[in-house]
Amino acid sequence: MADEYIPLNFLEQIVEEDLANGMPREQLRFRFPPEPNGYLHIGHTKAIGISFGLGEKYNAPVNLRFDDTNPIKEEAEYVEAIKKDIKWLGYAWDKELYASDYFQQLYDWAIQLIKDGYAYVDSQ
Repeated sequence: MADEYIPLNFLEQIVEEDLANGMPREQLRFRFPPEPNGYLHIGHTKAIGISFGLGEKYNAPVNLRFDDTNPIKEEAEYVEAIKKDIKWLGYAWDKELYASDYFQQLYDWAIQLIKDGYAYVDSQ
């Protein structure tokens, strides 16, 4: 059974196609982007396993990028609990990032998209 063929899943197929089309392997990056507005649940373990599993398979870094875009619902307690749970599952991330660290860049891109006619403001 050691030689049993295991087909690639759709994510692996995308990565393999990118690599076959010339993407340098050292540019591969994966991420797990939780919103720190509560504790992780069983569904998160699937996303964690996929993200970190791809990182392991392709020897690529996996970043923990907190989607901290809703400060009304977010707590530092949840950030710490999420990090603790990921470590408990046996994974280690490369970089710890926060969406709020680059809000200005996101805002600037949004303004540029509006100016270029690729986005609009819906004031409803």
